[in-house]
Amino acid sequence: MFQGPFDHSIIRRAKSKGLAEIYLHNIRDYASNKHKSVDDYAFGGGSGMVMMVQPIADCINKLKSERTYDEIIYTSPDGELLNQKTVNHMSGYQNIILLCGHYKGIDERIREHIITKEISIGNYVLSGGELAAAIIADSLIRLIPGVLSDETSALSDSFQDDLISPPVYTRPADYNGWKVPDVLLSGNEKEITKWKIEKGYERTRERRPELLNEEE
Repeated sequence: MFQGPFDHSIIRRAKSKGLAEIYLHNIRDYASNKHKSVDDYAFGGGSGMVMMVQPIADCINKLKSERTYDEIIYTSPDGELLNQKTVNHMSGYQNIILLCGHYKGIDERIREHIITKEISIGNYVLSGGELAAAIIADSLIRLIPGVLSDETSALSDSFQDDLISPPVYTRPADYNGWKVPDVLLSGNEKEITKWKIEKGYERTRERRPELLNEEE
């Protein structure tokens, strides 16, 4: 599940430069029975299985004995909705643990006593938290200085200023009659900046008006 996102592109570059380290831990390695079970039926009935408290607690406690962690994060559909402000803040962390949710969830005692932050990547349910963890990792690692070839690129991404990014264009300036706006070809930096700001607000009003509502 993690091979693609963690072994290619931006994250691979960060790892090869020594700017980020990622370790994968199999909860089953901490199971206490011969079957390596990590889930069981829920007390009180109901469908689906629940991840057991003991393997998760033993795994995280071992990791905590080896280094200090800024956050122990659980990927959960009812967690704090991930946004760029949160990503910007967490990109300065030294070490985090990402616990991937699975089945019907994890034993609530882990959430009560061990987890320090819960994050959701959207109002929908995935088969497991691995993809959510990969998204969180990517969003953080790309902000580490030196990861991107052009460090200013991340500062102009959508949501950095609570706005959607303006339209972007590249060569050729005229493709089958589809033309790039004249202002972008003018070389007038003041007018170009003004155009980008106006288009950013315009696109945000059209596509994500709730961002402007939050700002108000």
